[in-house]
Amino acid sequence: MNPISPSKLRSDLYNFVLEENQTAMPSVISVLASLLGRTIARNERAGAASHGDEEALGDSRTRAFNNQRVLDMSIQAFLERIFRYTRIAPPVYVVAYVYMDRLCQFNPGLRICSMNVHRLLITTVMMASKFVEDMNHRNSYFAKVGGICGRELNSLELDFLFLMKFKLHVSVSVYDSYCRHLEREVSFGGGYQIERSLRLMCGGEITANETQRRELNKVARVL
Repeated sequence: MNPISPSKLRSDLYNFVLEENQTAMPSVISVLASLLGRTIARNERAGAASHGDEEALGDSRTRAFNNQRVLDMSIQAFLERIFRYTRIAPPVYVVAYVYMDRLCQFNPGLRICSMNVHRLLITTVMMASKFVEDMNHRNSYFAKVGGICGRELNSLELDFLFLMKFKLHVSVSVYDSYCRHLEREVSFGGGYQIERSLRLMCGGEITANETQRRELNKVARVL
């Protein structure tokens, strides 16, 4: 797999044009899959070291995202499936990333892992699509794409809203900050070397200078 340059990622995030019968995947899908894969590996190593004590963390709403078994589909393949059948624009995936990051901030007991990542993805992508795009697929369609029943996805949507404290707004400055972060991350080691996640501001915007200062001084591991 070829490395993704920051300029290619930026072009996809800001200038991506979806053409009929297009098969090429937006670069943000590979970037997000890599980031989540590394996050899961780190979380599961930490879980093994603590002998699974973290399984007791969280409440019924966070545990609702757990599958009974690990889905036999990679994160990359799952995101590609979502794009192939929904054709949603690249900015939706960035907003979904914002939501996952914010979800972990609001719920410290939640750890993204192999058991919950697919349900978290289909839920956050669906919610991000509703926030970003003017025209959306029905919940029942997203459920089919995600491999779960419509009633279950409706329930996950409700759990998600309460876990997020209904704070779904993503300002332009927050979106731009995440995009800049992803651009920097893909530049490390020639692409895909995504080791850190950006802890973004909840409940308000911050200035560009303050953003840069915070990012340089400390990049918190939230996911």
